[in-house]
Amino acid sequence: MNDLERKKALRYQFEGIVDKMGYKFSPDGELVNDLLDAEVQLEKRFGSPYCPCQGRTSKRSDDMLIVCPCIPFHRKHYDAMRRCWCGLYVHKDVEDPSKLIQVPMSEMRM
Repeated sequence: MNDLERKKALRYQFEGIVDKMGYKFSPDGELVNDLLDAEVQLEKRFGSPYCPCQGRTSKRSDDMLIVCPCIPFHRKHYDAMRRCWCGLYVHKDVEDPSKLIQVPMSEMRM
């Protein structure tokens, strides 16, 4: 499978998963395209489509928490921000993701 086919396959697979969790792909098509491209490259290099903005630790149990979509592992944090860390996914009611910000977990008030 070439990179474009794999990117389409990941998008199709992820869409069904995140939809059930109340999320959707960001309406920023360029961002989505770039992040899915990065995930395809990470999958080729490391064997899994890791979040492109999170560093891997080389400890498998920790790294599995950032395999896309990682929403289930960081649900409270992402629900509070109304987006995932890299912005690939946003809550279904979000129309303008540019107004959403990243908030480190250490600064979250939950």
